[in-house]
Amino acid sequence: MTPDWAAPWYEGWQGAGRRIEARQAGGASLAEALNTERPAAPVRFVPQSALPEGIAYERFVFQHRECPTRENLHDFFNGLCWLHFPRAKSRLNELQALEIERDGIGSRRGPVRDAITLFDENGALLDAPAPLWDALLAREWRRLFVDLRPLWTQARLVVFGHALLEKLVQPRKDLTAHVWAEPCPSADADGWLASRLEAARLAAKPYTPLPVLGIPGWWAPNLNFSFYDDSVVFRPRRPHGGAESAPPHP
Repeated sequence: MTPDWAAPWYEGWQGAGRRIEARQAGGASLAEALNTERPAAPVRFVPQSALPEGIAYERFVFQHRECPTRENLHDFFNGLCWLHFPRAKSRLNELQALEIERDGIGSRRGPVRDAITLFDENGALLDAPAPLWDALLAREWRRLFVDLRPLWTQARLVVFGHALLEKLVQPRKDLTAHVWAEPCPSADADGWLASRLEAARLAAKPYTPLPVLGIPGWWAPNLNFSFYDDSVVFRPRRPHGGAESAPPHP
């Protein structure tokens, strides 16, 4: 399947995305097609076969400034993210490489690498009025999406995670972003995010879940407000101070 570039979640991605698709249609490999846009990226894209056996992907990217790339949608969107967020992607890669250098590759990634992977795959950035933030952090979904619906015209969500961008090719109700839990200014989101990427901060997982297809204007089914009555997707806080539950991951 190919992305529907007119979908609101691909706003800002269409230009490079369409050009790369066109180069692939003309016979270029994904790595070759991405490299044509490379002035915007801090890495060179190479075939997956360039990754030596037994070498961690993140460490290889950091040491060689080369990104092994498979011929699939997942790596297509990863490449687009390198082009769109060069500073933030570089910083995440640097932190991953430092963690691997210190701890090696084990059966568990550890809190920092786990947090990096979660955000790199499914993260998002939100610029929105304070009442929307209050409702989001409280997971008061009906207030967020119904009572405060008019305020969404003043909000902008940018998907950062390449796995989430891939999954949105086939939209489904439970697709959930992990939103950086701090308002992100729409101007220079890349530099803003890169400046906040520190190991200690990431280890605390400073994210909050957001079922993205509940955003007004993103998906026609949410025009019917019963859309938000699905407690499997729009999970409330547990009562009596219990641990919070999150919507399912993509």
